[in-house]
Amino acid sequence: MELKDIISIRDLDKRDITKILESAELMDDMIQKKGKSDELKDKILANLFFEPSTRTKLSFESAIKRLGGSHIEFSESTSSMLKGESFSDTIMTMDSYCDVMVVRHPYEGSARLAAELAECPVINAGDGSNQHPTQTLLDLYTIKKTKGMIKGQDIALIGDLKYGRTVHSLAYALAMFEANLTFISPEELQMPSYLVDEIKEKFDANVTQQTRLTRKDIFDIIYVTRIQKERFPDPHEYERVKGLYKIDLSVLHENTYIMHPLPRINEISHELDKTPHALYFKQAYYGIPVRMAILNILLNNK
Repeated sequence: MELKDIISIRDLDKRDITKILESAELMDDMIQKKGKSDELKDKILANLFFEPSTRTKLSFESAIKRLGGSHIEFSESTSSMLKGESFSDTIMTMDSYCDVMVVRHPYEGSARLAAELAECPVINAGDGSNQHPTQTLLDLYTIKKTKGMIKGQDIALIGDLKYGRTVHSLAYALAMFEANLTFISPEELQMPSYLVDEIKEKFDANVTQQTRLTRKDIFDIIYVTRIQKERFPDPHEYERVKGLYKIDLSVLHENTYIMHPLPRINEISHELDKTPHALYFKQAYYGIPVRMAILNILLNNK
């Protein structure tokens, strides 16, 4: 496979994703065996995060170091952007300092622009409410590791489906792998209609939409997202829907697993954390081998 950048899950086909997941399995095995690699020795990763991040940022740092490389940091608060430097000039400058660039930005299309400007590979770590492809890849890996396969799984995406970039990428990929999808959200936070129409037309996806999660609903995976206050143009709209969904033991069945891209606020009860239902912290760990695989493919074509 030949990939220069990873900007959108739509840039990858089923074969590409399968190769990444297979490579991640090898990386995962290496981590578990406490092995080290020098595959990316002398390679430098640059993190350009214009929005806060814990898991994505740190897992990319961990991934490059486990492969023998290093990383450099960009901070908008201490950069020349405070003097008026443009995003484009910042990208072209950083391109001279690194071998691969990870970009998170509040504006949709920013990662695509960065990829057009930079010679080095660019990885989209989230652009507004648009896409978060590497989160989707680690989510797919988590499902495959837990359930053995993705095809035919009954998966509910619940919460903020309008502004949640993780679910936009994930819904597309799950449809590609023939999962059965249920979208659960208040009417004002429903999955964008263009995306629902697209996955139905392109993948003949089995999609159900509803506003509530009840005990009678049985799913293999419930993928929970927080209501994203920072994305709401109207704070009153946020106040109306915050805390609308909370997952606890009362709505779960024996073989239902809970995923969440994190951070959580109050949408998952802490009583679930130590139960077999909880996958979200394991999910965060899986970001390391998956991002190791991505870096190795982009930088070594392996």
